[in-house]
Amino acid sequence: MKARGKTRIAIYLLGFAGAALFTLLLIRQGAASVGSAVATAGWGIAAVAAFHLIPIFLDAIAWWVLFPRAERPRWQSLLWMRWIGEAISNLVPSAAVGGDIVRARLAAIHGAPMATAAASVIVDITLGIFTQVAFTILGLVLLVGATGRTSFVGPTLLGALLGVGAAVGFYFAQRLGIFRFIGVIVTRLIKSPEWQSLVQHGETLDFTVRKLYTRRRGLAACCAWTIVSLIGSSGEIWIALRALGMPATFVNALILQSMAMTIRSAAFPVPGALGVQESGYLFVGNLLGIPGETAFAISLIARVRDLAIGIPALLAWQVIEGRRLWRARLEELAE
Repeated sequence: MKARGKTRIAIYLLGFAGAALFTLLLIRQGAASVGSAVATAGWGIAAVAAFHLIPIFLDAIAWWVLFPRAERPRWQSLLWMRWIGEAISNLVPSAAVGGDIVRARLAAIHGAPMATAAASVIVDITLGIFTQVAFTILGLVLLVGATGRTSFVGPTLLGALLGVGAAVGFYFAQRLGIFRFIGVIVTRLIKSPEWQSLVQHGETLDFTVRKLYTRRRGLAACCAWTIVSLIGSSGEIWIALRALGMPATFVNALILQSMAMTIRSAAFPVPGALGVQESGYLFVGNLLGIPGETAFAISLIARVRDLAIGIPALLAWQVIEGRRLWRARLEELAE
């Protein structure tokens, strides 16, 4: 069986497992109780979806500052590219990383040099891992302070250390020229002169990535904007808690957002983190004294938010790609 077929089967199996876990948790919490809680949210669902545009904007600015000034696209353009990329990552089952590839492609299509567009996304992802770990530790410290429980500190810190280790390894691989190395390996395996350009492209990408890492102010600004985005995204949880009739503090919202986001990130192989995300909200919500049906309802509100924000983005992406294909077809016919 080809590797692509095995990957597809693995995605299906993980999706089925996530769906089964989701169903079991829903039955355990009571579908009627969860449905009633979601219905209670009412205006809060639309408010959460609208508020989510703020973190998308902040993430777009974090990406924007990584570009050298001479090659920097308009931030308004990067905003809708980031919007589309997030929608693909959240809603397309096999595209956990595909959204980042698409936004790099869109940036290149709309004027940014291909190497700079790709390198900016690679650096953005790398810095995003470090800031995500910092956000996790912040949430962990606040959670221990709020509950006094420490039994989950060890596993969480271990996961954070593994994340840092992976990010550091990825960073040094970039500095050592991993993309040229990949190009050389692929070229030798395929043994075709047509693939020789892949090595040259890899060298250009390696050089551009290293160049971006020398822009210290850009790196610091990217991390700062990303942290602001992560902390600001806690406002969605605060709105959801208020809409569900729960006493809400920003600290509790930040704790819930941080821990749930960490669990979702760890479960990236599961399409949409189905079931895993709900488990995270239930576990952390229980520590904070949030009823199970309310915690589950918060997770469902987050999924409705993803659909409300993501579906229009996917449609916009299809329109963009459709227009490009149509223009290419017209040019072929003209020739």
